[in-house]
Amino acid sequence: DRIVAVIEEFFASQQALAKKKVMITAGPTYEKLDPVRFIGNYSSGKMGFAIAEACAQAGAEVTLIAGPVSLKTTHPAIKRIDVESADEMYNAAVSAFEDSDAAIMCAAVADYKPAECCDKKMKRSADDMTLKLVPNRDIAAALGAKKRDDQCLVGFALETNDEEANAQSKLAKKNLDFIVLNSLRDSGAGFGYDTNKVTFIHRSGEVEQQELKTKAQVAEDIALRLRKILP
Repeated sequence: DRIVAVIEEFFASQQALAKKKVMITAGPTYEKLDPVRFIGNYSSGKMGFAIAEACAQAGAEVTLIAGPVSLKTTHPAIKRIDVESADEMYNAAVSAFEDSDAAIMCAAVADYKPAECCDKKMKRSADDMTLKLVPNRDIAAALGAKKRDDQCLVGFALETNDEEANAQSKLAKKNLDFIVLNSLRDSGAGFGYDTNKVTFIHRSGEVEQQELKTKAQVAEDIALRLRKILP
């Protein structure tokens, strides 16, 4: 009986997101200073790609908007759009969200970009250099502002201090249905690892603290929670 129950549960999970369209952002963005230099971060894209695979495995039609990473997708239901800058990711996400049932904002998007990009390589000199940075558009906030009642929006918060308070603030400001919080202070979590330790914070106020898991397992947990709140 237990074997049959496990098999039934497995096949049911394969169709948990059937007929749903899910958009996912993943990886870093690169903000160009000149033709050879950029401002970026250490995001590997592993978490976002794992979520894309988990949602596709659960039956969803997935659009994965990926920053510059070396990862590959395997599931045939994943449509991949490669971008480099925050502006490119913004435009792709806003366009794809219109026709999506849900969006999971997992990318580590640069908050700022250079005010100007030189068309030639900047040369070294003995003088100090000052770079002027301007804010990038907030993708999650833009989607939250236009989110319909039949859509779900999930955010991520990678924090180094006041983790839960910062995540709660993002949840409210960006009109998210739930947010996935992880801290760089947790061993085995954050950029580059194959594991992650997250806390799910829901709009209802529910807080679920998880143990350290593989990113594939965390991705499955996210897909399960997505299914529970989608209409």
